[in-house]
Amino acid sequence: MIGFKKIPKKLIFIVFTISVILIFLIYIDDSSHKPLPSEIIKETESTKYEIDIIKSSAFYEVADGENISIIFEKFKVPLNTAYKIFRLDKKGQLTNIKPGDEMVFNYLGDDLINIKINKTDTSSLLIKIDENISISEIVENIEYFKSYKKGIIENSFYETAQNSGMPDSIIMDLAYIYGWDIDFVFDIRDNDEFFVIYETGFSNGERIDTGDIIAAKFVNKGKVYFANRFVQDSKKQYFDNDGNNMQKAFLRAPLEFSYISSHFNPNRMHPILHTIRAHNGVDYAAKRGSPVRSTGDGTILFIGRKSGCGNEILIKHSNDYSTRYCHLEGFAKNLNNGKKVKQGQTIGYVGSTGLATGPHLHYEFKIGEKHTDPVKVNLPSAEGIKQNYKESFNRLIEKNKSMLEEFSRL
Repeated sequence: MIGFKKIPKKLIFIVFTISVILIFLIYIDDSSHKPLPSEIIKETESTKYEIDIIKSSAFYEVADGENISIIFEKFKVPLNTAYKIFRLDKKGQLTNIKPGDEMVFNYLGDDLINIKINKTDTSSLLIKIDENISISEIVENIEYFKSYKKGIIENSFYETAQNSGMPDSIIMDLAYIYGWDIDFVFDIRDNDEFFVIYETGFSNGERIDTGDIIAAKFVNKGKVYFANRFVQDSKKQYFDNDGNNMQKAFLRAPLEFSYISSHFNPNRMHPILHTIRAHNGVDYAAKRGSPVRSTGDGTILFIGRKSGCGNEILIKHSNDYSTRYCHLEGFAKNLNNGKKVKQGQTIGYVGSTGLATGPHLHYEFKIGEKHTDPVKVNLPSAEGIKQNYKESFNRLIEKNKSMLEEFSRL
Protein backbone atom coordinates (compact mmCIF):
# COMPACT_ATOMS: atom_id res chain seq x y z
CA MET A 1 0.00 0.00 0.00
CA ILE A 2 1.24 3.35 -1.09
CA GLY A 3 1.33 5.98 1.60
CA PHE A 4 0.79 9.81 1.27
CA LYS A 5 3.26 12.27 2.66
CA LYS A 6 1.72 14.77 4.91
CA ILE A 7 1.87 18.42 3.54
CA PRO A 8 3.26 20.83 6.02
CA LYS A 9 0.84 23.37 7.43
CA LYS A 10 3.26 26.20 6.85
CA LEU A 11 3.24 25.66 3.07
CA ILE A 12 -0.54 25.57 2.99
CA PHE A 13 -0.68 28.84 4.82
CA ILE A 14 1.75 30.54 2.36
CA VAL A 15 -0.22 29.37 -0.70
CA PHE A 16 -3.46 30.55 0.82
CA THR A 17 -2.02 33.98 1.65
CA ILE A 18 -0.66 34.48 -1.90
CA SER A 19 -4.06 33.52 -3.39
CA VAL A 20 -5.90 36.04 -1.21
CA ILE A 21 -3.46 38.81 -2.26
CA LEU A 22 -3.90 38.03 -5.99
CA ILE A 23 -7.67 38.08 -5.74
CA PHE A 24 -7.50 41.41 -3.94
CA LEU A 25 -5.26 42.98 -6.65
CA ILE A 26 -7.55 41.80 -9.47
CA TYR A 27 -10.53 43.35 -7.71
CA ILE A 28 -8.78 46.75 -7.32
CA ASP A 29 -7.80 46.81 -11.05
CA ASP A 30 -11.36 46.09 -12.20
CA SER A 31 -12.87 48.77 -10.00
CA SER A 32 -10.39 51.50 -11.22
CA HIS A 33 -11.30 51.10 -14.96
CA LYS A 34 -14.71 52.52 -15.88
CA PRO A 35 -16.44 51.06 -18.90
CA LEU A 36 -16.28 53.07 -22.22
CA PRO A 37 -19.42 55.11 -22.93
CA SER A 38 -21.75 53.57 -25.47
CA GLU A 39 -22.80 55.51 -28.63
CA ILE A 40 -26.51 56.06 -28.92
CA ILE A 41 -27.78 56.14 -32.51
CA LYS A 42 -31.22 57.52 -33.10
CA GLU A 43 -32.99 56.98 -36.40
CA THR A 44 -35.35 59.72 -37.57
CA GLU A 45 -38.09 59.31 -40.14
CA SER A 46 -36.66 61.97 -42.60
CA THR A 47 -33.73 64.33 -42.90
CA LYS A 48 -34.31 67.74 -44.63
CA TYR A 49 -31.59 69.57 -46.63
CA GLU A 50 -31.78 73.17 -47.98
CA ILE A 51 -31.37 73.01 -51.77
CA ASP A 52 -30.36 76.18 -53.71
CA ILE A 53 -32.84 77.18 -56.44
CA ILE A 54 -30.96 77.08 -59.75
CA LYS A 55 -30.99 79.97 -62.25
CA SER A 56 -31.03 78.98 -65.91
CA SER A 57 -31.45 80.58 -69.33
CA ALA A 58 -32.79 79.46 -72.70
CA PHE A 59 -31.61 81.22 -75.88
CA TYR A 60 -33.68 81.49 -79.05
CA GLU A 61 -33.16 83.18 -82.44
CA VAL A 62 -36.29 84.45 -84.16
CA ALA A 63 -36.90 82.63 -87.46
CA ASP A 64 -38.69 83.78 -90.62
CA GLY A 65 -42.46 83.96 -90.30
CA GLU A 66 -42.50 83.82 -86.49
CA ASN A 67 -44.24 86.27 -84.20
CA ILE A 68 -44.07 86.73 -80.46
CA SER A 69 -47.21 84.66 -79.81
CA ILE A 70 -45.75 81.60 -81.57
CA ILE A 71 -42.51 81.90 -79.63
CA PHE A 72 -44.34 82.28 -76.30
CA GLU A 73 -46.20 79.05 -77.06
CA LYS A 74 -42.90 77.24 -77.75
CA PHE A 75 -41.58 78.27 -74.36
CA LYS A 76 -44.89 77.58 -72.59
CA VAL A 77 -45.39 81.11 -71.30
CA PRO A 78 -48.71 80.97 -69.38
CA LEU A 79 -51.60 82.47 -71.35
CA ASN A 80 -52.48 84.82 -68.51
CA THR A 81 -48.87 86.12 -68.40
CA ALA A 82 -48.73 86.48 -72.20
CA TYR A 83 -52.01 88.42 -72.17
CA LYS A 84 -50.67 90.86 -69.54
CA ILE A 85 -47.49 91.37 -71.56
CA PHE A 86 -49.41 92.12 -74.76
CA ARG A 87 -51.62 94.60 -72.92
CA LEU A 88 -48.54 96.48 -71.67
CA ASP A 89 -46.99 96.67 -75.16
CA LYS A 90 -48.64 99.97 -76.09
CA LYS A 91 -45.75 101.02 -78.39
CA GLY A 92 -45.97 97.80 -80.41
CA GLN A 93 -42.34 96.93 -79.64
CA LEU A 94 -43.04 93.20 -79.43
CA THR A 95 -44.72 93.16 -82.84
CA ASN A 96 -41.55 94.57 -84.41
CA ILE A 97 -39.35 91.53 -83.75
CA LYS A 98 -37.42 90.47 -86.84
CA PRO A 99 -35.73 87.27 -88.01
CA GLY A 100 -32.32 87.12 -86.37
CA ASP A 101 -33.36 88.89 -83.17
CA GLU A 102 -32.12 86.96 -80.14
CA MET A 103 -34.44 86.18 -77.22
CA VAL A 104 -33.28 85.01 -73.78
CA PHE A 105 -35.76 83.34 -71.38
CA ASN A 106 -34.41 83.48 -67.80
CA TYR A 107 -35.70 81.09 -65.11
CA LEU A 108 -35.39 80.73 -61.34
CA GLY A 109 -36.03 77.07 -60.81
CA ASP A 110 -39.11 76.36 -62.92
CA ASP A 111 -40.40 79.93 -62.74
CA LEU A 112 -39.91 82.33 -65.67
CA ILE A 113 -38.58 85.60 -64.19
CA ASN A 114 -37.81 87.71 -67.30
CA ILE A 115 -37.47 87.71 -71.08
CA LYS A 116 -34.79 89.73 -72.85
CA ILE A 117 -35.05 90.55 -76.56
CA ASN A 118 -31.75 91.73 -78.08
CA LYS A 119 -32.57 94.06 -80.97
CA THR A 120 -29.04 95.29 -81.72
CA ASP A 121 -25.62 95.07 -80.10
CA THR A 122 -26.52 98.00 -77.86
CA SER A 123 -30.31 97.96 -77.46
CA SER A 124 -32.73 95.41 -76.03
CA LEU A 125 -36.17 94.99 -74.43
CA LEU A 126 -36.50 93.52 -70.94
CA ILE A 127 -39.81 91.97 -69.84
CA LYS A 128 -39.84 91.42 -66.08
CA ILE A 129 -42.33 88.81 -64.89
CA ASP A 130 -43.48 88.94 -61.26
CA GLU A 131 -46.55 90.32 -59.51
CA ASN A 132 -46.19 93.49 -61.58
CA ILE A 133 -45.13 92.77 -65.17
CA SER A 134 -43.08 95.52 -66.84
CA ILE A 135 -41.45 96.20 -70.23
CA SER A 136 -38.40 98.45 -70.43
CA GLU A 137 -35.86 99.47 -73.07
CA ILE A 138 -32.16 98.96 -72.31
CA VAL A 139 -29.56 100.97 -74.23
CA GLU A 140 -25.90 100.16 -73.65
CA ASN A 141 -23.35 102.98 -73.66
CA ILE A 142 -20.93 103.08 -76.59
CA GLU A 143 -17.46 104.51 -76.08
CA TYR A 144 -15.59 105.57 -79.23
CA PHE A 145 -11.83 105.33 -79.69
CA LYS A 146 -9.67 106.56 -82.55
CA SER A 147 -8.34 104.00 -85.04
CA TYR A 148 -5.77 104.63 -87.76
CA LYS A 149 -5.07 102.90 -91.08
CA LYS A 150 -2.86 103.70 -94.04
CA GLY A 151 -1.93 102.06 -97.31
CA ILE A 152 0.01 102.36 -100.56
CA ILE A 153 -2.19 101.32 -103.47
CA GLU A 154 -1.17 98.46 -105.71
CA ASN A 155 -3.62 97.59 -108.50
CA SER A 156 -6.81 98.31 -106.51
CA PHE A 157 -7.76 100.87 -103.86
CA TYR A 158 -10.43 98.54 -102.47
CA GLU A 159 -8.07 95.56 -102.09
CA THR A 160 -5.33 97.71 -100.54
CA ALA A 161 -7.79 99.24 -98.07
CA GLN A 162 -9.09 95.79 -97.12
CA ASN A 163 -5.55 94.48 -96.64
CA SER A 164 -4.82 97.39 -94.29
CA GLY A 165 -7.56 96.11 -91.98
CA MET A 166 -9.93 98.98 -92.67
CA PRO A 167 -13.65 98.05 -92.19
CA ASP A 168 -15.80 97.96 -95.34
CA SER A 169 -18.01 100.78 -94.06
CA ILE A 170 -14.97 103.07 -93.68
CA ILE A 171 -13.70 102.10 -97.16
CA MET A 172 -17.06 103.10 -98.64
CA ASP A 173 -17.18 106.32 -96.62
CA LEU A 174 -13.69 107.26 -97.77
CA ALA A 175 -14.60 106.66 -101.40
CA TYR A 176 -17.77 108.71 -100.91
CA ILE A 177 -15.98 111.67 -99.24
CA TYR A 178 -13.36 111.87 -102.00
CA GLY A 179 -15.78 110.81 -104.74
CA TRP A 180 -16.31 114.37 -105.97
CA ASP A 181 -12.59 114.99 -106.60
CA ILE A 182 -11.30 111.51 -107.35
CA ASP A 183 -12.86 108.99 -109.71
CA PHE A 184 -11.99 105.69 -108.00
CA VAL A 185 -12.47 103.95 -111.34
CA PHE A 186 -10.44 106.20 -113.59
CA ASP A 187 -8.08 108.30 -111.45
CA ILE A 188 -6.45 105.77 -109.09
CA ARG A 189 -2.77 105.02 -109.75
CA ASP A 190 -0.28 102.58 -108.26
CA ASN A 191 1.63 104.17 -105.34
CA ASP A 192 -1.26 106.48 -104.48
CA GLU A 193 -1.52 106.65 -100.67
CA PHE A 194 -4.23 107.06 -98.04
CA PHE A 195 -4.13 107.86 -94.30
CA VAL A 196 -7.35 107.61 -92.28
CA ILE A 197 -8.36 108.29 -88.65
CA TYR A 198 -11.80 106.92 -87.81
CA GLU A 199 -13.93 106.01 -84.80
CA THR A 200 -14.35 102.48 -83.42
CA GLY A 201 -17.14 101.91 -80.90
CA PHE A 202 -16.86 99.59 -77.90
CA SER A 203 -19.52 98.48 -75.44
CA ASN A 204 -18.80 96.29 -72.39
CA GLY A 205 -15.30 95.69 -73.71
CA GLU A 206 -16.43 94.40 -77.11
CA ARG A 207 -16.09 96.15 -80.47
CA ILE A 208 -19.61 96.60 -81.74
CA ASP A 209 -19.64 99.58 -84.08
CA THR A 210 -17.65 101.64 -86.56
CA GLY A 211 -18.26 105.37 -86.41
CA ASP A 212 -17.25 108.25 -88.68
CA ILE A 213 -14.06 109.18 -90.43
CA ILE A 214 -12.51 111.99 -88.33
CA ALA A 215 -9.74 113.07 -90.68
CA ALA A 216 -8.11 111.71 -93.82
CA LYS A 217 -5.33 112.39 -96.28
CA PHE A 218 -5.31 110.99 -99.82
CA VAL A 219 -2.41 111.35 -102.27
CA ASN A 220 -3.61 110.84 -105.86
CA LYS A 221 -1.25 111.32 -108.82
CA GLY A 222 1.00 113.40 -106.56
CA LYS A 223 -1.76 115.77 -105.42
CA VAL A 224 -2.65 115.79 -101.71
CA TYR A 225 -6.30 115.94 -100.61
CA PHE A 226 -7.24 116.48 -96.96
CA ALA A 227 -10.68 115.81 -95.48
CA ASN A 228 -11.90 116.95 -92.03
CA ARG A 229 -15.17 116.18 -90.32
CA PHE A 230 -16.88 119.36 -89.08
CA VAL A 231 -20.41 120.15 -87.86
CA GLN A 232 -21.84 123.36 -89.33
CA ASP A 233 -25.43 124.44 -88.65
CA SER A 234 -26.04 121.06 -86.93
CA LYS A 235 -25.05 119.24 -90.14
CA LYS A 236 -22.02 116.95 -90.31
CA GLN A 237 -19.92 117.57 -93.43
CA TYR A 238 -16.35 117.19 -94.69
CA PHE A 239 -14.08 120.07 -95.70
CA ASP A 240 -10.55 120.42 -97.00
CA ASN A 241 -7.90 122.31 -95.01
CA ASP A 242 -8.92 125.60 -96.66
CA GLY A 243 -12.56 125.26 -95.59
CA ASN A 244 -13.90 124.21 -99.00
CA ASN A 245 -16.71 121.67 -98.92
CA MET A 246 -15.61 118.23 -100.11
CA GLN A 247 -19.13 117.68 -101.39
CA LYS A 248 -20.01 118.82 -104.87
CA ALA A 249 -23.43 119.12 -106.42
CA PHE A 250 -22.66 115.84 -108.25
CA LEU A 251 -20.70 112.65 -107.60
CA ARG A 252 -17.88 112.06 -110.04
CA ALA A 253 -19.17 108.55 -110.86
CA PRO A 254 -22.49 106.69 -110.47
CA LEU A 255 -20.84 103.41 -109.36
CA GLU A 256 -18.68 102.69 -106.32
CA PHE A 257 -16.06 100.44 -107.93
CA SER A 258 -15.88 99.49 -111.60
CA TYR A 259 -13.88 100.58 -114.64
CA ILE A 260 -14.54 102.67 -117.75
CA SER A 261 -15.01 100.42 -120.76
CA SER A 262 -15.84 103.24 -123.20
CA HIS A 263 -15.16 106.98 -122.89
CA PHE A 264 -17.14 109.97 -124.06
CA ASN A 265 -16.61 110.10 -127.85
CA PRO A 266 -18.82 111.91 -130.39
CA ASN A 267 -17.28 109.86 -133.26
CA ARG A 268 -17.35 106.34 -131.79
CA MET A 269 -18.10 103.24 -133.88
CA HIS A 270 -21.15 101.54 -132.28
CA PRO A 271 -20.20 97.97 -131.24
CA ILE A 272 -23.53 96.46 -132.37
CA LEU A 273 -24.79 98.74 -135.15
CA HIS A 274 -21.27 99.12 -136.64
CA THR A 275 -21.92 102.70 -137.65
CA ILE A 276 -20.37 105.98 -136.54
CA ARG A 277 -22.64 107.04 -133.72
CA ALA A 278 -21.89 109.64 -131.08
CA HIS A 279 -21.18 108.16 -127.66
CA ASN A 280 -22.56 110.95 -125.53
CA GLY A 281 -21.66 109.42 -122.19
CA VAL A 282 -19.32 107.05 -120.39
CA ASP A 283 -19.71 103.27 -120.11
CA TYR A 284 -18.83 101.71 -116.75
CA ALA A 285 -18.24 97.96 -116.81
CA ALA A 286 -19.41 96.27 -113.60
CA LYS A 287 -20.93 93.05 -112.35
CA ARG A 288 -24.57 92.45 -113.14
CA GLY A 289 -26.69 93.67 -110.24
CA SER A 290 -24.16 96.23 -108.95
CA PRO A 291 -26.05 99.18 -107.40
CA VAL A 292 -26.24 102.37 -109.47
CA ARG A 293 -26.53 105.64 -107.53
CA SER A 294 -27.90 109.03 -108.49
CA THR A 295 -24.96 111.41 -108.82
CA GLY A 296 -27.00 114.38 -107.56
CA ASP A 297 -30.23 115.52 -105.92
CA GLY A 298 -33.05 115.77 -108.42
CA THR A 299 -36.41 114.65 -109.76
CA ILE A 300 -37.06 111.63 -111.99
CA LEU A 301 -38.31 112.80 -115.41
CA PHE A 302 -38.53 109.28 -116.88
CA ILE A 303 -38.19 105.73 -115.58
CA GLY A 304 -38.91 102.82 -117.90
CA ARG A 305 -37.72 101.12 -121.11
CA LYS A 306 -36.57 102.85 -124.30
CA SER A 307 -35.30 100.96 -127.37
CA GLY A 308 -31.48 100.91 -127.50
CA CYS A 309 -31.04 102.27 -123.96
CA GLY A 310 -33.10 99.45 -122.44
CA ASN A 311 -34.19 100.16 -118.88
CA GLU A 312 -33.28 103.78 -118.19
CA ILE A 313 -33.72 106.59 -115.69
CA LEU A 314 -33.56 110.29 -116.57
CA ILE A 315 -33.10 112.73 -113.66
CA LYS A 316 -33.50 116.54 -113.74
CA HIS A 317 -31.23 118.45 -111.35
CA SER A 318 -31.06 122.13 -110.40
CA ASN A 319 -29.41 124.79 -112.60
CA ASP A 320 -30.40 123.01 -115.83
CA TYR A 321 -28.31 119.88 -115.19
CA SER A 322 -29.61 116.39 -116.05
CA THR A 323 -28.22 112.84 -115.90
CA ARG A 324 -29.20 109.62 -117.68
CA TYR A 325 -28.60 105.96 -116.67
CA CYS A 326 -29.06 103.18 -119.27
CA HIS A 327 -29.06 99.34 -119.72
CA LEU A 328 -30.27 98.76 -116.14
CA GLU A 329 -31.18 95.25 -115.03
CA GLY A 330 -33.93 96.70 -112.86
CA PHE A 331 -34.97 99.68 -110.78
CA ALA A 332 -34.85 100.33 -107.05
CA LYS A 333 -38.19 100.05 -105.23
CA ASN A 334 -40.71 102.89 -104.94
CA LEU A 335 -39.36 104.96 -107.82
CA ASN A 336 -41.62 106.57 -110.42
CA ASN A 337 -41.93 109.68 -112.58
CA GLY A 338 -41.87 112.82 -110.46
CA LYS A 339 -40.16 111.12 -107.50
CA LYS A 340 -37.38 113.10 -105.79
CA VAL A 341 -34.05 111.34 -105.25
CA LYS A 342 -30.99 112.21 -103.17
CA GLN A 343 -27.35 112.26 -104.16
CA GLY A 344 -25.84 108.80 -103.62
CA GLN A 345 -29.28 107.09 -103.45
CA THR A 346 -29.47 103.70 -105.19
CA ILE A 347 -31.81 104.03 -108.17
CA GLY A 348 -31.13 100.84 -110.15
CA TYR A 349 -28.83 97.91 -110.87
CA VAL A 350 -26.29 97.21 -113.62
CA GLY A 351 -27.60 95.07 -116.47
CA SER A 352 -27.45 94.62 -120.25
CA THR A 353 -30.94 95.55 -121.45
CA GLY A 354 -31.29 97.27 -124.85
CA LEU A 355 -28.36 97.36 -127.28
CA ALA A 356 -25.59 96.12 -125.00
CA THR A 357 -22.87 93.52 -125.51
CA GLY A 358 -22.59 92.78 -121.78
CA PRO A 359 -23.49 94.11 -118.35
CA HIS A 360 -22.47 97.76 -117.97
CA LEU A 361 -23.88 101.19 -117.19
CA HIS A 362 -24.13 103.94 -119.81
CA TYR A 363 -24.05 107.30 -117.97
CA GLU A 364 -24.74 110.72 -119.53
CA PHE A 365 -24.27 114.23 -118.10
CA LYS A 366 -26.00 117.22 -119.73
CA ILE A 367 -25.85 120.95 -119.09
CA GLY A 368 -28.91 122.37 -120.79
CA GLU A 369 -29.10 120.56 -124.12
CA LYS A 370 -25.36 119.97 -124.38
CA HIS A 371 -23.85 116.57 -123.63
CA THR A 372 -20.69 116.90 -121.53
CA ASP A 373 -17.95 114.42 -120.63
CA PRO A 374 -18.80 113.52 -116.99
CA VAL A 375 -15.16 112.52 -116.31
CA LYS A 376 -13.77 115.97 -117.20
CA VAL A 377 -16.56 118.39 -116.29
CA ASN A 378 -15.88 120.86 -113.45
CA LEU A 379 -18.50 120.05 -110.85
CA PRO A 380 -20.12 122.88 -108.85
CA SER A 381 -19.30 122.84 -105.11
CA ALA A 382 -21.52 122.90 -102.06
CA GLU A 383 -21.23 125.68 -99.44
CA GLY A 384 -17.91 125.98 -97.58
CA ILE A 385 -17.14 127.03 -93.99
CA LYS A 386 -19.13 130.08 -92.93
CA GLN A 387 -17.40 133.09 -91.40
CA ASN A 388 -18.79 132.52 -87.91
CA TYR A 389 -17.35 128.96 -87.86
CA LYS A 390 -13.85 129.74 -89.16
CA GLU A 391 -12.14 130.14 -85.78
CA SER A 392 -13.33 126.77 -84.42
CA PHE A 393 -12.67 125.13 -87.81
CA ASN A 394 -9.06 126.37 -87.85
CA ARG A 395 -8.51 124.90 -84.37
CA LEU A 396 -9.86 121.57 -85.66
CA ILE A 397 -7.46 121.65 -88.64
CA GLU A 398 -4.44 122.07 -86.37
CA LYS A 399 -5.63 119.24 -84.14
CA ASN A 400 -6.20 116.91 -87.11
CA LYS A 401 -2.78 117.73 -88.60
CA SER A 402 -1.11 116.82 -85.30
CA MET A 403 -3.07 113.54 -85.04
CA LEU A 404 -2.17 112.48 -88.60
CA GLU A 405 1.50 113.25 -87.98
CA GLU A 406 1.50 111.45 -84.62
CA PHE A 407 -0.23 108.33 -85.97
CA SER A 408 1.98 108.18 -89.07
CA ARG A 409 5.08 108.11 -86.81
CA LEU A 410 3.85 105.03 -84.91
